[in-house]
Amino acid sequence: MVAADAHIVVAISGGVDSSVAALELVRAGHRVSALFMKNWNEPLEDGGCRWEDDVADALAVCEHLGIELNTVDLSQAYWDGVFADFLAEYARGRTPNPDVLCNREVKFKAFLDHARAVGGSCVATGHYARIRRDADGLRLLKGLDPNKDQSYFLYTLGQAQLAATLFPVGELPKTEVRRIAAEIELPVAAKKDSTGICFIGERPFREFLNRYLPTAPGPIRTPDGTRGDVNQGRVVGEHVGLAFYTLGQRKGIGVGGQKAGSGEAWFVARKDMATNTLWIVQGHDHPWLMAAQLAADDAAWVAGTPPRAGQRLTAKTRYRQTDAACEVVAVEGSRFTLRFDEPQWAATPGQSAVLYDGEVCLGGGVIAATDAVGKAMADPVAAQTR
Repeated sequence: MVAADAHIVVAISGGVDSSVAALELVRAGHRVSALFMKNWNEPLEDGGCRWEDDVADALAVCEHLGIELNTVDLSQAYWDGVFADFLAEYARGRTPNPDVLCNREVKFKAFLDHARAVGGSCVATGHYARIRRDADGLRLLKGLDPNKDQSYFLYTLGQAQLAATLFPVGELPKTEVRRIAAEIELPVAAKKDSTGICFIGERPFREFLNRYLPTAPGPIRTPDGTRGDVNQGRVVGEHVGLAFYTLGQRKGIGVGGQKAGSGEAWFVARKDMATNTLWIVQGHDHPWLMAAQLAADDAAWVAGTPPRAGQRLTAKTRYRQTDAACEVVAVEGSRFTLRFDEPQWAATPGQSAVLYDGEVCLGGGVIAATDAVGKAMADPVAAQTR
């Protein structure tokens, strides 16, 4: 419950979701101001700056709603807390999720601290998620729109952050958010949703990453339907650098002319960092792409306590994935292990495994190792390929 005299600071991005979040709070009679985060200073490939367009949209929205807009430069916090880790993970051959880090390090840390410094009692964002209080504390719930639920990206939030946060559009479907924005003629009512890297945007990814990481070409190998030992595959091409590929990737591998085996599409299955080898397999359901178990590190639990071993839950190993039934095998410090009822496709080191009990997001961790069907637990981004 928000106090009647509370000052709510809305994180406004210039998009429709945060704009309607601000509108809903104004309509409810709250004292509202808006704060725009400038988190990325590097220019686009065409020389422009995306944030300049977004802040202009945010200003137009705030003028329409009659609320104050301020800006804060959090680009250093973003670089130190998000982008440096993003690059380090790619350099290790993993595929990080910058949206999770951005929420943990910027939106609900640096931004929250700044909002409090300017007199805010709490913050609000345009995330599609909900918060519920019960006898055991605050719960993070999925957004009511299953196609827009963003609890997956918010699993690192703890009780202190939830106590200082509102999600005004979490109870609404996206279609209703668009309708509300159009009804009062918000300037961003028809603005396209942002995509791409958090606060950096959508751009040619390989070219972008190459600005910060060196290329290191090496062999592309296929196991040819055998056990896939290092001495058994054949070289079918050359990759540009393991950092530029992710498990399950189909397009952009550069072996489209290869005709072998079943004739099915090729997929990235493993990255051997020790030999700089990219392993690819044919077929979406190849055993190397299917994980019966996974281990995750850097665990964070919304309620502060982990689930128990043997507990039946569901999990997502990527955003928009259907919840997968699983069992918690073990929880040891900041690591937990899951066993799935049905093998999961391309569970990727660096991505997050997020646990749910019904609509309640319990928390999660960063995938470190997977168990390919019928094999022992190992990291598919490995020092050696088994």
